[in-house]
Amino acid sequence: MALLERFYPDVYLDSAYEIDYKALYEKGYRAVIFDIDNTLVPHGAPADVRSRTLFAELRRIGYDTMLLSNNKEPRVKPFGDAVSSRYLCKAGKPSPENYRKAMAIMGTAEDTTLFVGDQLFTDVWGAKKAGIYSILVKPIHPKEEIQIVLKRRLEWIVLFCYKHSGKERKEL
Repeated sequence: MALLERFYPDVYLDSAYEIDYKALYEKGYRAVIFDIDNTLVPHGAPADVRSRTLFAELRRIGYDTMLLSNNKEPRVKPFGDAVSSRYLCKAGKPSPENYRKAMAIMGTAEDTTLFVGDQLFTDVWGAKKAGIYSILVKPIHPKEEIQIVLKRRLEWIVLFCYKHSGKERKEL
């Protein structure tokens, strides 16, 4: 089982929009790194009212934000502009390098930074390797590229073990 634990998120929730960011801020977190596709909007979709509202609320609370995506700039930049967030594209997740670069840009550390994403083998694993608190959320929409669909099959196995390990935490 220890082999699979490297992929376990710190918390697994239904949506990035149900996270109590204010409570996490009160615990000392100051920055949130987000994946975009199927975390904030359906794959390939532009920023919507809900995502723009979330980022405005995060700024009001006092958070700095960063988008971290394996996509190319033509996908990531318009989204970042729409939600007024900095971004790193072609991030090479799960490599921890750009998670660390994001923290350096924001001036935060592992213990003051959160990561929110929808994939275990890229998002969560990369955040864990970088020492960042990881929040896994369920994908927003079932339509995904074939390589992601195949990874989801393996994720089901890891999530099954996670849910039955006693390590699952729903509270933050």
